[in-house]
Amino acid sequence: MSAALEKPQIIAHIQKSLNYTVFDSRWIPCSAKFVCMGNFARGSGVLQIYEIQHGELQLVREIEKAKPIKCGTFGATSLQQRHLATGDFDGSLDVWNLEVPESPVYSVKAHKEIINSIDGVGGLGIGDGAPEIVTGSRDGTVKVWDSRQKDTPVVNMEPVEGETKRDCWTVAFGHAFNAQDRCVCAGYDNGDVKLFDLRNMSLRWETNIKNGVCSVEFDRKDINMNKLVATSLEGKFHVFDMRTQHPTQGFASVSEKAHKSTIWQVRHLPQNRDIFMTAGGAGNLHLWKYEYPAQRTKKGADDVDMGVAGSVNLLQNVTLSTQPISSLDWSPDKQGLCVCSSFDQSVRVLIVTKLNTV
Repeated sequence: MSAALEKPQIIAHIQKSLNYTVFDSRWIPCSAKFVCMGNFARGSGVLQIYEIQHGELQLVREIEKAKPIKCGTFGATSLQQRHLATGDFDGSLDVWNLEVPESPVYSVKAHKEIINSIDGVGGLGIGDGAPEIVTGSRDGTVKVWDSRQKDTPVVNMEPVEGETKRDCWTVAFGHAFNAQDRCVCAGYDNGDVKLFDLRNMSLRWETNIKNGVCSVEFDRKDINMNKLVATSLEGKFHVFDMRTQHPTQGFASVSEKAHKSTIWQVRHLPQNRDIFMTAGGAGNLHLWKYEYPAQRTKKGADDVDMGVAGSVNLLQNVTLSTQPISSLDWSPDKQGLCVCSSFDQSVRVLIVTKLNTV
């Protein structure tokens, strides 16, 4: 067999053109359905549910909302309920029962401006502790919500008096390996990456990657922090080894310049935390594998342990569109199945092969 065919292939299985701008797409857990979120040209928001049937996409339901919807997550719901939490252009956080989506089961005016990013933990059997939702907004704040608590956030992380407010572009949960520990990572438009420790209510670590941070994700939410990937505007991404934190040097990292344009998203494969996909502004996808070093720690000059970064290998890349791929989501149930949406107003279902052999 030729070497090219032994590598994973990224196959565009189904493509569907839409009549609105789609910002986010998410698989509905334990189903062959996914939900797309976006806005119509007339300025209203839309949720669409599609199901894969015999190699075609069937529209199951379309719900129009007053405000455009920017982002969504199933991370804080149970597998029985499968409620979708969304953030909209008005700064509202809403939780929807997709079976009866006319009005939200939980709604709060979370931020003064658009919610750019949302993540959930403690649901779907992933991560210990209470189900929580984190939102990051243009108003510069990052807030953690519990849908059992009305109107007020559990945690509010905002700039101190006198500090300039930076646009928060991306948020992610991690380190939720027991009922007490939990971290939130946030990325900002000026290149700041901040790690908030929710157990100690403190800023645990911060760095700057010199460029607006478009997406951050831990390789797993429900383990002792292992790796964090942060992607940026200039086509570069950084992989931080989160196991060993040096008091002054912080976390070890490796960076890779992959795309010639913005890397909009990074998503780790649910079935293998060392494989991840980046989605680019030129309509391309890159599939990567992280290789660990022989030794993950070494003694620094001051005889304190410091981390050692590994390397990243490009497994495959493909160009799907002329427009940025703005969202990407792996199916949690079927290895290699993923859905992505782009600004050419279309959604694509992809199949990535041979992921069990790399």
